[in-house]
Amino acid sequence: MDRQDQTRDDETSPDHNEPDLEHHERHHAGTGPTPPEARVIHEIIREDGEKALKRSVTAMAWSGFGAGLSMGFSFLVMALIRGALPDAPWRGLVAGFGYTIGFLIVVLGRQQLFTESTLTAVLPFLTRKDLKTFLQMIRLWAVVFLANILGTLLFAYLISHDWLFEPQINEALHGIATEALHDTFWPMLIKAMLAGWLIALMVWLIPGAGPSRLFLILIVTYVVAIAHFSHIIAGSVEAAFNVFTGGITVSEYFTRFMVPTLIGNMIGGVSLVGILNHAPIRDELPG
Repeated sequence: MDRQDQTRDDETSPDHNEPDLEHHERHHAGTGPTPPEARVIHEIIREDGEKALKRSVTAMAWSGFGAGLSMGFSFLVMALIRGALPDAPWRGLVAGFGYTIGFLIVVLGRQQLFTESTLTAVLPFLTRKDLKTFLQMIRLWAVVFLANILGTLLFAYLISHDWLFEPQINEALHGIATEALHDTFWPMLIKAMLAGWLIALMVWLIPGAGPSRLFLILIVTYVVAIAHFSHIIAGSVEAAFNVFTGGITVSEYFTRFMVPTLIGNMIGGVSLVGILNHAPIRDELPG
């Protein structure tokens, strides 16, 4: 067997880490008149997951920290819009567009967000089901989650000073932050599950969206905003703002917000999307 044949066999072997896609499938995903096949989407996202799992802890941490800071703009821009509007029933529908800003920055800027990682990182594990990949997945989740949260805490602290904005903006910040913690444990968990589901579905749809991905991100995250679904990273800015302004205690930040939201987002991102989108095509994947 010559070297060229050996190389071709290596690239098509089951242990090769690259997706089992033809070149034209990868190149035309999201650019053709019809959406790509589910297998193509799965392997594009899995490839992203493989790359993310191999990143250094330092790279994960800085990217995650930047994403946490960026998500703070969802809270701030929503308050800026709300503060400029009259107190009317439709005000929340307009202000909800501000919530999309943080997601647009993070997704288009390729920063690492925990709720996106619940899908991208789990697909390599569901494909291989080995201990090494499982530990890599847990490492990614832990580093990105902690870095995201640190970013949200810093952003919330920076905007928590009353002298920073006009009185109407401060009022809007406090109003949004208070409303974010209105639900009790189970309603918040279920809403967080729906948020995790939508964000993971957004990640699943992006490879086939092509030039429309900006509108896809905007529409999906707008629904999360107006439905008051709880997102562990975007919501952390609001909850932390409550802590820094004396609205809740640190223990309430964890019990009223973090625990139910984290559980719900994980269920939505992993179980309802990762598993349901993986199961129908697992027999088509390389062995």
